[in-house]
Amino acid sequence: MVYNSYYEGTNHTTELLSFLSLSSVEVGQHLYWQVGTYRLHGQVFIVSWIVMLVLISIAFLGTRNLARIPENYQNFMEYILEFLQDIAKNQIGEHDYRPWVPYISTIFLFILGSNWAGALVPWKLIQLPEGELAAPTNDINTTVALALMTSFSYFYAGLRKNGLGYFARYIEPTPVLLPINILEDFTKPLSLSFRLFGNVLADELVVSVFTLLVPILIPLPVMILGLFASSIQALIFSTLSAAYIGEAIEGHGEHE
Repeated sequence: MVYNSYYEGTNHTTELLSFLSLSSVEVGQHLYWQVGTYRLHGQVFIVSWIVMLVLISIAFLGTRNLARIPENYQNFMEYILEFLQDIAKNQIGEHDYRPWVPYISTIFLFILGSNWAGALVPWKLIQLPEGELAAPTNDINTTVALALMTSFSYFYAGLRKNGLGYFARYIEPTPVLLPINILEDFTKPLSLSFRLFGNVLADELVVSVFTLLVPILIPLPVMILGLFASSIQALIFSTLSAAYIGEAIEGHGEHE
């Protein structure tokens, strides 16, 4: 009995170690940067910085010589600003949207720039020691971080506007819905992050497969369709973010 128990325990231990080893396997390779005790995905940071540099450069060039009567490039920049303001105004409300325009605009432009960077730039031509460059939104860590930022934003907006009365929304219209209303706050960032990540990943996989199968003509219309889908994903993410903030500010269903 002791002999059998020993070997049974050894088998269970081996199976457990095998399971833990299997669960630690990663899909694909990544370029890691070691910062203290943390390991960062270097390729995500590289492309993110490039996207931010491009966006800042465009903003600087478009606003350095402002004229009272806008022309050409300034017209384009003002159109973009009006478009982003409309997103915030339609979802948050005319009286409360202005403080949130910078956040909604930043979210939209960063996601749009990241998605387009993955669709337009041939990152695979740049060789790294490990892994490969791709759109930042192709990494689940990026999309989850963006979704959590939105979650913190609408909690902040609700508490700032309604105080502790904000938490009364969890028992409306009846206290029976308390668990469901709490669960909703967990599902919002999950749906935001996985929707964006899944669509960007699927688009890049489709383009890669078509490029391998028919490398000349077919990938071009698929890439154009991918640009359109990438723009829609940026619009959906920013619109939902604004809608969640507007819902938190609204409180009990009435704007103050």
